[in-house]
Amino acid sequence: MRAMMIPQFGDAKVLTVTRLEVPAPGPAEVTIDVAYAGVNYAEVLFRKGGVPNLPLPFVPGIEVSGTIREVGEKVTGLSPGQRVAALTIVGGGGYAEVVKVPAELVFPLDEAGSQVSMESAAAFPSNVTTAYMIVSQVSRMHHGETVLVHAAAGGVGSAIGQVAKALGAGLVIGTVGSPDKVDYAKGLGYDEVYLREDFEKLVSERTGAQGVDVVVDPVGGLMREASMRLLKPLGRLVAMGNASDAKDVKQSINELWFTSKTVSGFNLQLLSMTAPQLVAESARKALALVASGKVKVDVTGIMPLHEAGEAHRQIEDRKSTGKLVLEVGSRQSDR
Repeated sequence: MRAMMIPQFGDAKVLTVTRLEVPAPGPAEVTIDVAYAGVNYAEVLFRKGGVPNLPLPFVPGIEVSGTIREVGEKVTGLSPGQRVAALTIVGGGGYAEVVKVPAELVFPLDEAGSQVSMESAAAFPSNVTTAYMIVSQVSRMHHGETVLVHAAAGGVGSAIGQVAKALGAGLVIGTVGSPDKVDYAKGLGYDEVYLREDFEKLVSERTGAQGVDVVVDPVGGLMREASMRLLKPLGRLVAMGNASDAKDVKQSINELWFTSKTVSGFNLQLLSMTAPQLVAESARKALALVASGKVKVDVTGIMPLHEAGEAHRQIEDRKSTGKLVLEVGSRQSDR
């Protein structure tokens, strides 16, 4: 089978199309003939060496859509030929024509109805599941609360605003890095969208200096520090990335005590490894939101597998909005 491999850490040029043996499923696993693979910032981190103890060579890819190829002997409820989406985040491998996945993290599309396309199915497992878990379980957002989301036009950000609205948020504010992304984010559930450099002053003015209840921050650095200042008492900040590559923000525990604020972290890969049933339950609820139309998965670009490097460059250069996916299926010729 064809696969896109990281043979060594480096820039997007290191990604290499290669040939590998087709994997066979273990007793509690399935293999999937991949139709599409979502492209995520997580895979950029894998390629750059930003994830500790990543073995090389490595095939990235944390989410896919396709059809089941084989099922392990202990797997029930799934069968060959079934249209599915899957989180391949535990072991990677989504940038390949066939991927092996724990059966718990495979989600039949027939449960959601035929209105979910294979392209959209490849783009929901990581981002919309993350959005659902952050809003409902990590931040424990209450009905009517004010939510601030950084990188609102990105893959995860474009889902969080919609999920927050679907689950009862009052005011949802997003920040973006460039003016051309403002209108895009406003079409995805955000009541207000501000440029990153002006957001602290504008959010304070919009909330009457009251601040916000929830902040979701995949950016880090100065954005995180300013966000802490904007939190109300009993406000919660969820750290879920460091796209700015800034130095870690140090936070005084005594300050949290005095201000009655909370900081939480969220890592989908760790939870998929340690609590797969919890992740699977959330993914099914996320898929239901997509199928119902309450959350739109905006696939803004479809590229062949051999152009994975270009997809990575667009994400690193912050030129992308919404979601990029790779067309992996056998119709793609070798390049």
